[in-house]
Amino acid sequence: MAISGQTFYGNLPRINDFEKLTDLHTYVQLPDDWWVGVADIVGSTQEIERGRYKIVNMVGAAVISAQVNAARMEPLPYVFGGDGAGFAVWPEQRAAAETALAGVQNWAREEFDIGLRVAMVRVSDIRAAGQDIRVARYAASDGVDYAMFSGGGLLWAETQMKAGQLSLGDVAGAETADLTGLSCRWSNMEAQNGKILSVVMQPGEGVSERDFAAISQSVLSAAQNLNREGHPVPKAGPGFRFPPAGVELETHVNRNGRSKWMHWTRIMVGNALIWVLFKSGVRLGSFKPEEYCADTARNADFRKFDDGLKMTLDCDAETQRRIEAVLKEAAAQGLVRYGLHAQDEAMMTCFVPSATENSHVHFVDGAAGGYARAASHLKARERSASLSQAAHDAGRKEVNAQNEQHTQPQQPAISVQ
Repeated sequence: MAISGQTFYGNLPRINDFEKLTDLHTYVQLPDDWWVGVADIVGSTQEIERGRYKIVNMVGAAVISAQVNAARMEPLPYVFGGDGAGFAVWPEQRAAAETALAGVQNWAREEFDIGLRVAMVRVSDIRAAGQDIRVARYAASDGVDYAMFSGGGLLWAETQMKAGQLSLGDVAGAETADLTGLSCRWSNMEAQNGKILSVVMQPGEGVSERDFAAISQSVLSAAQNLNREGHPVPKAGPGFRFPPAGVELETHVNRNGRSKWMHWTRIMVGNALIWVLFKSGVRLGSFKPEEYCADTARNADFRKFDDGLKMTLDCDAETQRRIEAVLKEAAAQGLVRYGLHAQDEAMMTCFVPSATENSHVHFVDGAAGGYARAASHLKARERSASLSQAAHDAGRKEVNAQNEQHTQPQQPAISVQ
């Protein structure tokens, strides 16, 4: 039985070595009385085809920022999925979490005309369904850590939600959510080694966690020789230009009754000041531009375990071939399901509670569809395999039927005198 209580997650040890997260003993069971939340954009692939990559990522990150704000910065496990997110909260936080989740759902619909599926489920119910849910804390830097999930429970909850078996229902007082700190001001980051490779990998049906962990280790080893293990954010931080690329999106966040024009003006003035500080390197109080940029790179979330493995890598062609070879062989054995998507740039969506403290988090994705595109390739590969299997089965049935016809005993002819 896992330890319960609000401080459960905050008391977990921080793991500094990402490869150690393939060790199943690193993960600790979530308490039975905790609640798991999941969110996923309806039709995200179509939204991306319309060129709304940044909006898709912002809505996914909004789920997390709303939960962290609702929890008043108390540590809680969460994971960004590109077109959605997952998280877990202690029992006393359930009502606030539901309100925040419904608030983001309303905000996405009203501001962007985007449908967002949302659901929450008790951990004990996940286990009753034959799944488990365990977490670990990965320290991306001294100031920031991210939750890693294993056990199959998070993926099960998302699958049940998409199938209409889990939902949130009506939540009182959920008109909007507190999205303070949500932003997307950085410029896109061009690949330095060839392409930005989005990797989505999930265990095959019935595959043990141990076997999946072994394949994950092979994929990580294939990427190990990349500069900074494929980290797509420059070491000194990403670029910042004025006006920032995401300024229009920010006008949809936390207007607090202001007109869109007034909110836009306020954001532009703030960004102009930030641009001057970054260009000049001048410190303002305790804000140190150079240090903040370096922390941004260190804090970036570019790889994660979420009952699968997701990575956004700055990748050369040879490494991409090695990764794909590992995945193809594993998929042929039924060990994994996977999708890859290559693009020229990566992008970031950020949650910055304070610019003067090293607690800002940055969610990385491919800038031309990223995880959502890779996931759609995974599904397309599954559909193709399913159709091929169906055609194969139909062919075998036809051959068997013909063989039966040929082997049936002939009736003797009857002679009529």
